[in-house]
Amino acid sequence: MKHNYGTAILSAFEYLLENYSDAVVIGQGLWSPWYVGNSMTNLDKKFGVERIIDTPVSESACTGAAVGAALAGMKPIVVHPRMDFMLYAMDAIVNQAAKWSHMTGGQASCGVTIRAIINRGGEQGAQHSQSLHAWFAHVPGLRVVMPSTVSDARDLLIASVLSPDPVMYIDDRWLYDLEDTLEPVSEIDLTKEGPKILRSGSDITIVASGYAARLALEAAAELDVLGIASEVIDLRILNPLNPELIIDSVGKTRHLAVIDGGWKTCGIAGEILASVAENTIPGALKKQPIRIMLPDAPAPTSIALEKNYYPSATNIVERISLIFGRS
Repeated sequence: MKHNYGTAILSAFEYLLENYSDAVVIGQGLWSPWYVGNSMTNLDKKFGVERIIDTPVSESACTGAAVGAALAGMKPIVVHPRMDFMLYAMDAIVNQAAKWSHMTGGQASCGVTIRAIINRGGEQGAQHSQSLHAWFAHVPGLRVVMPSTVSDARDLLIASVLSPDPVMYIDDRWLYDLEDTLEPVSEIDLTKEGPKILRSGSDITIVASGYAARLALEAAAELDVLGIASEVIDLRILNPLNPELIIDSVGKTRHLAVIDGGWKTCGIAGEILASVAENTIPGALKKQPIRIMLPDAPAPTSIALEKNYYPSATNIVERISLIFGRS
């Protein structure tokens, strides 16, 4: 069946709510397409307002309630329509959910799923446009997933909710119209699975996650015309990060580019470069690796400035073609 990224998330919610009576959803704007796009349409009508709990503006309160429900054995999903405002709930996420299993010697687990939606562009400005995935990937005890494909949008959400650990599920509004065919639900083990090759190539390894992975695929198609065969790897699971596939790919291509929708300083791209450097012999790379990320500045409000602020497939092609002396 044909789905887009948004309806794939919706199908994950339907699967979970139909098959697990202890699954509940809580958060702001759950019935509003302005908040959640087409990813939660009519869930309140199908499953009732006692399981699809639309709250007042209360990021800290609804996240704390979800953490408590998880500790009581339920499978709560707390939805934050803007990752930026989820920062009000940092104590519940970082100090509570991520720490319970450790502090109880594994006797208690907090299987809460925190859905954080990235909203960017449209002149929304610095306080509405942040992708903070690198922050949360830094926290031990908190799993972080970032789907870029239609099937992963569904299957990683299901896997997150069924995991005994707290999981940050990060989806991006810029992907909601992406279309593909959904196969039957597949089991994903967040402790074992990781990056996936989206496109094979022999000249350069391009690593990305979320919307950046779509840009990487677009750029790879353009690079093909220049005679540069790119291997595109989607990170998918940022914590725990498993770099083995990336290291193997770099051993073949001997060139590396990392594309990311976060800032360069202390970002996830630096972690990828460090993992490759630590696990390959000197001289394994023919050229210095490159990072294509946001500049170290808050997002602008002007649409003209946004075009220069956010990476594009054109930027990626320009940077990579320079490595090979082509344009």
